[in-house]
Amino acid sequence: MYNFSVNPDRADSGSVKWSAMKKINPQVPSKIVPLSIADMELMTPPEIISGLQAFLSHTVLGYTIPTKGYLHAISNWMQQRHNWTIDHSWIVPSPGVVPALFNAVRAFTEEGDGVIIMPPVYHPFSRAITKNNRRIIENSLLKKGTDYYIDFDDLEKKAHNPKNKLLILCSPHNPVGRVWTKKELQKIADICLSNNVNIVSDEIHSDIVLPGYRHTVLASLNDTIAENCIICTAPSKTFNLAGLQVSNIIIKNDLLRRQFISTAVKAGYGALNIIGYKACEIAYTECSAWLDQFILLIAKNKTLCEDFIRENIPQIKITNMEGTYLQWWDCRALGMTKNELETFMTQQALIFGDEGYIFGHSGDGFERINLACPTSILESTLNRLKTALNKTLD
Repeated sequence: MYNFSVNPDRADSGSVKWSAMKKINPQVPSKIVPLSIADMELMTPPEIISGLQAFLSHTVLGYTIPTKGYLHAISNWMQQRHNWTIDHSWIVPSPGVVPALFNAVRAFTEEGDGVIIMPPVYHPFSRAITKNNRRIIENSLLKKGTDYYIDFDDLEKKAHNPKNKLLILCSPHNPVGRVWTKKELQKIADICLSNNVNIVSDEIHSDIVLPGYRHTVLASLNDTIAENCIICTAPSKTFNLAGLQVSNIIIKNDLLRRQFISTAVKAGYGALNIIGYKACEIAYTECSAWLDQFILLIAKNKTLCEDFIRENIPQIKITNMEGTYLQWWDCRALGMTKNELETFMTQQALIFGDEGYIFGHSGDGFERINLACPTSILESTLNRLKTALNKTLD
């Protein structure tokens, strides 16, 4: 059994979200934990720490290409965890999924082309498009109750426009937490293939799927789809390794892979750091049991939030989270503007999630809450929310 009750103190570590919390509210008390950016308020798996310590005791930290151990670990993980057989030659290391998205936009579209996304969605998708002088084409998700669905009629219409060359898919979806079914993925692929639209599938959260659901790698549906998509994976979300900046982009089609690599070379980046390669290898070969227990923690934390909100703050509606560790709260019934909601959360309730508006206009009035933390932290957070709301409504 692993200990998920330890809350590491990251206040002076350079953590992005802890630093942002102090900037937003310099008077925040020392025991408040931010629940924003998607890394964990938990210790990294002990097998990774001890494995890296042993590795560092006898290695030279020089320039390093992907090792056989690293490549084997990725292919074995994809086979065992996702039932997808890949060849080592398909794997393209990247210093993160976000750089890979930027690179894919440059590689597979021209300036002025349209790139389709499904908001509310992870905000770097939009940046990858606009910063490269492409156009954002919104295929907005449809919200029905506490679930979200794809608007396939609108997707068909957007994909049919020859100026729209690429779809960036989020699977599982961040922030709404959907784990797309095989039927949904097949329909997405059919529409894109029939309209010559390539797909970049961001599957960075694919290992974090709650009991009762199953992730399907888009490229595993059939060979035709595999030849027309780019799969973005990483151990970073799964094992709390974001700071090592190692991602594994899997591209079966030789032409697409060469285009992707050529574009990356033009931007001046190539190999990863030696620690990243080794951490990925250790994670995928030794940490499966840790992940299984972590997912049970997320399921527990998910239920805790749902039950507490339903019983104490029924105005907030929580979207059904099937995957990721990011919960999507619909706070619109509180009657606050998006700016008022942000002020209330960060100055009164002392809750530092991610504001929904950063995921697109359809996120106005929502909060994204990171559940990858000890359960006690969430209990404190929820009680602060209840107390602050009671004061506001009195």
